Amino acid sequence: MAYRSSRPTAVWLIIGINLLLFIAVLINRDFVFYLLGFQPAGFLTRPWTIVTNLFIHGSIWHIFANMFTLYFFGSFLCRLIGVKRFLLVYFVGGIVGNLFFFLLPPSPYSIAIGASGAVFALGGTLAVMMPKLRVFVFPIPAPLPLWVAVIGGFIILTIFSPFVGIAWQAHLGGLVLGLVAGYIFKRRIRYFYTQR
Repeated sequence: MAYRSSRPTAVWLIIGINLLLFIAVLINRDFVFYLLGFQPAGFLTRPWTIVTNLFIHGSIWHIFANMFTLYFFGSFLCRLIGVKRFLLVYFVGGIVGNLFFFLLPPSPYSIAIGASGAVFALGGTLAVMMPKLRVFVFPIPAPLPLWVAVIGGFIILTIFSPFVGIAWQAHLGGLVLGLVAGYIFKRRIRYFYTQR
């Protein structure tokens, strides 16, 4: 499988927007969460939030974890499938994650924020396309197969979600989208190489 030469500029742009909006969160958290966060009960009056919530985070740890993972998964996927397909997976994965949150909310008035659903979509895509790729996951000292890291990360975050307020529904939606996208891309790439 050959890598594409495209640079991960789109990844840096997404990270930059997230960082700028995190500054806005630090200035006026409640207003930004209300205006841009995804709330099932408020979706009809603020429909843009199904996308804008992917760009806002609640804490330093929250934004660091998502942007760190986005950089590595996103840069790899950009080179593997190209920028357009990367953006498609990222945003559709994030939207599907929000739809799962809409259908299975802890409360209709809960507000979902963060890029985790979109990031899990990237992870799911890579887990199908490159399952044997070895990655390091802190604090485990030995590299793990990518599919183990992605699925294991989802399971661990879901187990702890009731205690730390994680929207596991968004993670699940993004992951499902990513797994389907990875299957489609892998089949197309395999077909392309066998037809040459």
